Amino acid sequence: MSATDPRRRIPRTDALLALPPFVEAAARHGEAVVKAALTQAQERARTGEIAPEEVAAAAEAGLPVRTTTLRPVINATGVVVHTNIGRAPLSRAAVEALAAAAGYVDVEYDVVTGARARRGRGALAALRDAVPDAGGALVVNNGAAALVLATTALAAGREVVVSRGEMVEIGDGFRLPDLIASTGARLREVGTTNRTSVADYADAVGPSTGCILKVHPSNFRVEGFTSAVGLQELATLGVPVVMDIGSGLLHPDPLLPDEPDATTCLRQGASLVTASGDKLLGGPQAGLVLGDTDLVERLRRHPLARALRVDKLTLAALEATLRGPVPPVTAYLHADPRELRRRTEAVAAALGRAVVEADGAVGGGGAPGLELPGCAVELPDWCAEVLRRGDPAVVTRVVRGQCLVDLRCVPAESDSAVVAAIDAALASRG
Repeated sequence: MSATDPRRRIPRTDALLALPPFVEAAARHGEAVVKAALTQAQERARTGEIAPEEVAAAAEAGLPVRTTTLRPVINATGVVVHTNIGRAPLSRAAVEALAAAAGYVDVEYDVVTGARARRGRGALAALRDAVPDAGGALVVNNGAAALVLATTALAAGREVVVSRGEMVEIGDGFRLPDLIASTGARLREVGTTNRTSVADYADAVGPSTGCILKVHPSNFRVEGFTSAVGLQELATLGVPVVMDIGSGLLHPDPLLPDEPDATTCLRQGASLVTASGDKLLGGPQAGLVLGDTDLVERLRRHPLARALRVDKLTLAALEATLRGPVPPVTAYLHADPRELRRRTEAVAAALGRAVVEADGAVGGGGAPGLELPGCAVELPDWCAEVLRRGDPAVVTRVVRGQCLVDLRCVPAESDSAVVAAIDAALASRG
């Protein structure tokens, strides 16, 4: 390398790391991330792609925008509980609770006595307050875990009686028979796919029965010549009845008349109700167990409960969801149609586009077939890819060759960002 070689002017790594922008970046992202950006910029200078004097600026531009690779998206699909983009968005109260729980907290410590305390007692109290019919409450890490723990504690080495019409696949290839088999319990199938009677259950119940399991078929419907057995009848058969409602609805909702809720199921005779916390409840990912005090305690004391327990962040966000304001999921489900149309027409007018009728959906396996009447801004289908690749990423849906932008799950304060994103997308094709 000659004395006049411009590569000699490339700044050293230690000199760059001492510059204020990179000191701040190292504090935020870590020194390894910053060094990687510096090394990449220096290599570009060595190959002549950029001038040595441009290394610092290029490295700064190459730093990540966020401290996580998870990328925030704007949900313009009209699907409220969208599994692929994180299910339930948390309320502001829950986000604030997460920040409060990020440091040292009294998650299982009594600051008055200095002794160990019941883990997550605030969240458990909030859950019992929300569902007074539940004598006990337990929180694990997801809905499937709640079901696995219940069947393991009640029926390991014994039989779980379940209707053939409720042998569901819960998503991503996970099937109920496989899930139950993993607990060491034996499935005792009764009835047929479309019809099961109380006599079918009664004939199967015996000394080897650990529990009866009833599963809400939340992501499909069977219609026609069908029959099923209610909880009130099952409760008379002398064994614990576990009801997996799936969605996490705690009370009846007139908008969702066919969606089971925890309160009603307990009143009808369910011994235990299991559910997810990040669907219709609108909270963080969690599995909820509600019901008979002694049975819930039996689950809590089971060794598997330790492996399935949730961390302080989940407990904090769940408590804030239960005690705080209406969570976004509930607000989006019950969005005022007139206000939704007003916003959609305003966005469409700003872009010179048309508004079309478009039905939203509950999503997350909840209320299959239920349509949420609404509207959307209509765009060419190619806009869907451009929008989701943008910053911010806007996720839409394509129906019959048209990209539909549905504002149901978009906070009103983000409407201007949606307009800007669509404007940029349309401009990209001239």
